[in-house]
Order: sequence, then C-alpha cells, then structure tokens
Amino acid sequence: LITYLLRNEHMSPFEQVIFTFHIKLPIFVARQMIRHRTARLNEISGRYSKMEGEFYLPQENEIRFQNKKNRQGRSEEEVPPELKKRVLEILQSENEKTYGEYEEMIEADIARELARVNLPLSLYTQWYWQIDLRNLFNFLKLRLDHHAQYEIRVYAEAIYQIAKAVAPMACEAFDEHILRAFKISGSNLEALKKGLAEKAPELLDLLKPEI
Repeated sequence: LITYLLRNEHMSPFEQVIFTFHIKLPIFVARQMIRHRTARLNEISGRYSKMEGEFYLPQENEIRFQNKKNRQGRSEEEVPPELKKRVLEILQSENEKTYGEYEEMIEADIARELARVNLPLSLYTQWYWQIDLRNLFNFLKLRLDHHAQYEIRVYAEAIYQIAKAVAPMACEAFDEHILRAFKISGSNLEALKKGLAEKAPELLDLLKPEI
C-alpha cells in the first residue's frame, strides 16, 4: 500500500506522520531550510539569550571557485592550497573578531538585540523544526539533489537517516519512486517510445503506467 501511494503520488496519508527535530546549524543553512515554508519552527532568540561563540568553517576540500554556469554553486575546479589556507584564515579571524566585539558589547550591557546585529552567517543557531512526512519528502527531494549546497545536503542526509529509522517502508518507496526516479517531458517520452519501437520493442512495456 505504501509503495502504491508513493508511486501514484497519493501523498495526504503521509501528513499524519510528524517529526520534530532539534537541530544546531549555521545561520546560512538555516536560511535555506526556512525556504521550506511547510515546517513549523521555534528558534533560539538572540534577543533573549547570549549567542554561543560557535562558527562553521568549511573543510579544505569544500573550498572551490564559483561555478561559471551555475550562478549559485561551486565549480569542480580545485583551488590552490595556499588560497584555501588564506580563505580559512580570513573566515576564522573575522569570526573571532566579530564575536569578540559582540562579547564586549554584552559585557557593557548593550541590549542583546543590538549587540547581535553584526554576527556572521557562519554562527550556529538552534531550533526545533517540526514537519510532516509528506513535506519532509519534498524537502529531501530538493536538498539531497547534487545541485543543492554541500552544507545543507549534509543536514538533509542526516535527517533522512532519522526518517528511515522511523518510517523505513515509506522511505524505501520514496527512494525508489521519487528520489532515484527520472521525469521526462511528454515530447521526450514520445521520442523515447519511437526509438524503442524501432530498436528494442520488448522494452516498451517498461514505459506503461504502473497500477
């Protein structure tokens, strides 16, 4: 039944399965997750609490040049080791400087809501993120894709492992019929059918809708 529902996109039953995750993540990753407006969240408040001095630094092998074709992604071109080292030095020194100034303002009893405004996107925040399984599948479909930013893919992979432990049959069907499935346009489908009819007619049955 679960396979039938996923395969035929009858998704409303999966709204009955609710997950609540407690996640610590860099602010720039959080801002990508919040784009999925189907989740409910409660984030730690920098107005109420002092923010901890924890910052994300990329691994050296994840420091890449800008992709020339994908304006929002990294290229596969390797960055010279000395430039990677310099990037990490810049990120680390700016994090330490900015957080030191934040602490200076906190100690001077400047309002937390003002002291926090210069904190960088690399700062870790925390939240409770509640989402149903239907919308979690939508999130995973997008954020496990290789075009998604590396850092959010890492979180998506961890979330997916938790989902598998709770709903293994649904996740297995999702993996087969959505995550690893391939969609083509109607015109491309007709072209594919024509090619198979000429070259391998025995494979045409694979293109019939599954019941």
